[in-house]
Amino acid sequence: MQMEGRASGLGRVYQAGRDQTIHETVLPVEALRPVTEVVAPPRLVNLPRHTRMFVGRGDELAALRAALHGGDEVLVAVVHGLGGVGKSTLAAYYTLAQAAGRYTAGRDASGLNPVWWITADSGQAVEAGLAGLAVALQPELATTVPLEALAERATAWLAAHEGWLLVLDNVVDTADVRPLLERTLTGQVLVTSRLGEGWHQLGAQVLRLDVLGEQEAVELLARIVVPDLPSDIVRASPEGGLPEGLDGTAELVRELGCLPLAIEQASAYLHQTRLTPRAYLELLRKQPGVMYDRAARGADAERTIARLWRLTLDQLTGTPLAGSVLRVLAWHGAEPIPRILLSGLGATEPDVQHALGELAAYNMITLDRDAVAVHRLVQAVARTPDPDDPHRQAADIDTARNQATSLLNAALPETPLDPADWPACRALLPHITALTDHASPDTDVITTARLLNQTGLFLLDQGAIGRAIACFERARSACERLLGGDHPHTLACRSNLAGAYESAGDLGRAIPLFEATLSDYERVFGGDHPDTLSSRNNLASAYRAAGDLGRAIPLLEATRAERERMLGEDDPYTLSSRNNLAHAYESAGDLGRAIPLHRATLADYERVLGVDHPDTLQSRNNLAVAYLKAGDSGRAIPLFEATLADRERVLGGDRPATLVSRNNLAAAYQTVGDLGRAIPLYEATLADCERVLGADHPDTLQSRNNLAGAYKAVGDLGRAIPLYEQTLADRERVLGTDHPLTKAVRADLSALR
Repeated sequence: MQMEGRASGLGRVYQAGRDQTIHETVLPVEALRPVTEVVAPPRLVNLPRHTRMFVGRGDELAALRAALHGGDEVLVAVVHGLGGVGKSTLAAYYTLAQAAGRYTAGRDASGLNPVWWITADSGQAVEAGLAGLAVALQPELATTVPLEALAERATAWLAAHEGWLLVLDNVVDTADVRPLLERTLTGQVLVTSRLGEGWHQLGAQVLRLDVLGEQEAVELLARIVVPDLPSDIVRASPEGGLPEGLDGTAELVRELGCLPLAIEQASAYLHQTRLTPRAYLELLRKQPGVMYDRAARGADAERTIARLWRLTLDQLTGTPLAGSVLRVLAWHGAEPIPRILLSGLGATEPDVQHALGELAAYNMITLDRDAVAVHRLVQAVARTPDPDDPHRQAADIDTARNQATSLLNAALPETPLDPADWPACRALLPHITALTDHASPDTDVITTARLLNQTGLFLLDQGAIGRAIACFERARSACERLLGGDHPHTLACRSNLAGAYESAGDLGRAIPLFEATLSDYERVFGGDHPDTLSSRNNLASAYRAAGDLGRAIPLLEATRAERERMLGEDDPYTLSSRNNLAHAYESAGDLGRAIPLHRATLADYERVLGVDHPDTLQSRNNLAVAYLKAGDSGRAIPLFEATLADRERVLGGDRPATLVSRNNLAAAYQTVGDLGRAIPLYEATLADCERVLGADHPDTLQSRNNLAGAYKAVGDLGRAIPLYEQTLADRERVLGTDHPLTKAVRADLSALR
């Protein structure tokens, strides 16, 4: 039967239209000879592209060679990874090198070594590619054999010969290539696919391809933008040796997550528009939806990263939850995302796990037992609306943002100040930061405001004061816009913001904000409301920090009296007021009133809360401090020692309060001149603070400063000065140059120079 039409470059044969006459044709005898007698033409190679811009990938190429050179039987290697990661480029480079090696060695004389590339994104495409191979082996079959028969003939030829290399590029479904792989017994098959699962059933060795290293990514961008740039300049350093026009290259490739396709897309655009990488980065941040979907002239418009991943998600339409899960994950950070965060997504646990599995199978995410990882560029595209993309509708993305906010809220501990909750808070922090950074403040909802407020409390406790202030400012703004200025949530956010200003030493902003907040509490809730009394206590604390004891002490006295009247003498808030008032007396140098009040407060704490309650232990510590200030070290040191022992027993050795006790005991030893005990205790305390609290925590900074002071006291300036210098640099970075504690260490250091 004669088929009209002509073969394409891959040997496709098109069937004639139904209004044309079909003639019966007799095949020539030579066309029907057994496939075992068909000899491949010399140098039979078809490759889809050149690979001049190939960079790096030495380890991956070595792994691929090892996988495909392990024996005489058919060897199948599958390279899988995220769309745009460079699977096809790697395969093309490897295939080109293999072809060159075969023919350089003179092996083409046998005619048994074809290297054939098939675009295999559907069963029909595989069939057409095999038909093209059959025609390349026997050109006389081009117009005499139907496509299906040609594909069958090529499959039979592969099964009967060895030494060939077949590339099946961009396989979408294993079922499309299974019939071929099950019949070929010798040779080599290299498969590229976004799909990473199901290949074990075909006896394949599976290799996952990741993104480029940063230096390789810089090299790729530079070689595309400036084709004549010498390679040794590019490879000398990630960015230092590049021309001025490539300013910002390293920053751009980091923003693109070192994804090859994204880098190629950006590089071609830079070459065409003559923009610098930094200028492109600005456009990317302002208009991500446009830039992720824009190709330079001459590039394949269908291979932008946005369109490529849309095709992947099209494969997952049978799992509708997959798109929803990906959009939620898009609002998190690029760090591993705890899988438990998705437990409140509103779907059944099996459905959520199935959706995660499907996304992982297509390399849109990476899974381990406890966490999910998503490439930052996948996240950026997934949270960028596009009215033409069914997977990125604006309403769906807004829903995903709100879901992500609610899930993070539910996972964040109710009181993020407990050290037992710190690991959970630290794991969530990069995801909270990413969500709040990527979401516009205009879209903040109450759950976002609550998330920001709780995060601010944690950051403040960890000493990250600047970041805490940013959280509280945005939380206050959201509450004022959504709830009004008099709502309790709004007032709480304002109070927390004022407290953060106080911690930063910015009393010029803290005190007016505390005053305004107290006035609003009194107006809205009345002077006797517990929240009003707390606000009054906070304002008094700020006055004391500013040295304005003339206003602090009367306000604390009034607050104590009101709490005794409203809550009773034994209420914990009342006892806290007494403790704060005693501390204010102490700050004023009035130890005659401070010490008796500390003693009475401690006795009440022991009676009401018990001798081992954390508040009781804090009160005991405060009394010891007052004794030390009064010069009564005979009572101070034993009380410090007893408090430290009790805190270690009750709270554990790593609790912040225990570290404070250890520091205070060292200070007491130093006060009486016992530096032989003080310095080792300071050194141990600093090591514990750095390990438990982190290098930037305020208590760590204070501990470092105290150790420097002890070294100075024994005349060991060789250790004192460098430690003071480190403390000054850290306080300037963490607290700011004008913070009182920063100024204090600067003065100490200046006195030694």
